[in-house]
Amino acid sequence: MLVIAAALFSTLIIAGAYYIFFRPYFFRFRPCYDERHYGICMPHGYSIYGIDISRHQGEINWDKLIAGDNESAPLRFVYMKATEGSDFCDVNFKHNFAKAKEHGLIRGAYHYFSRHSNGLAQAEMFIKTVKLEKGDLPPVVDVEEHPKNSKHFLQELKIFIAKIEEHYGVKPIIYSYKKYKERYLTEAYFNKHPLWIAHYYVSKLDTDTEWLMWQCSDIGKVPGIDEDVDINIFNGNEEQLRSILIK
Repeated sequence: MLVIAAALFSTLIIAGAYYIFFRPYFFRFRPCYDERHYGICMPHGYSIYGIDISRHQGEINWDKLIAGDNESAPLRFVYMKATEGSDFCDVNFKHNFAKAKEHGLIRGAYHYFSRHSNGLAQAEMFIKTVKLEKGDLPPVVDVEEHPKNSKHFLQELKIFIAKIEEHYGVKPIIYSYKKYKERYLTEAYFNKHPLWIAHYYVSKLDTDTEWLMWQCSDIGKVPGIDEDVDINIFNGNEEQLRSILIK
């Protein structure tokens, strides 16, 4: 009995270590039958790529970022973290937001939604910080914190979304990872908003939910950024990308 328990425990430890520490790297070096760009094997059938950044990417060399674009898979857009909760602003946001426009990238801003403050206060923080212009991407709300009270949390999220939509005149995009979306964001209200879904280390996004963008990797490598960066795919062509921009 002790032998069986020890074997099961060892199996769990090995499985956990694989999932946390080794799985991303096995995926990175697996045989690639499609195109490989930015250090990863790109999912088949897409052509519009972008990245998202925050202070965690450190200082970015924007000249290198643009000059080093792969001609067959150029970066077209960049989202950057602007705010979190009701009192936090990313220290690199204003600089990066200006630099993205200066270097010809389509830019956007996102807010990390917190369960520790109310939706209206968080919306006001984002609006105070982010001045979107014609040609910018719609605002994004990043939803991934596990709520203590789901009903209350989702109600505050709805308040945030409504205020952002009222102010900017566009439906904000909801960002979340696949399992979170399937667990918490199942109401018809949330399905009326464009979805940016995070799901890594797979070659195909297995979901019946309609999506606008797919964050397909968190281990991308791009020139001008020393740290790993998220790689994103837009679900459409250039004309469709242009159609969602701020008018």
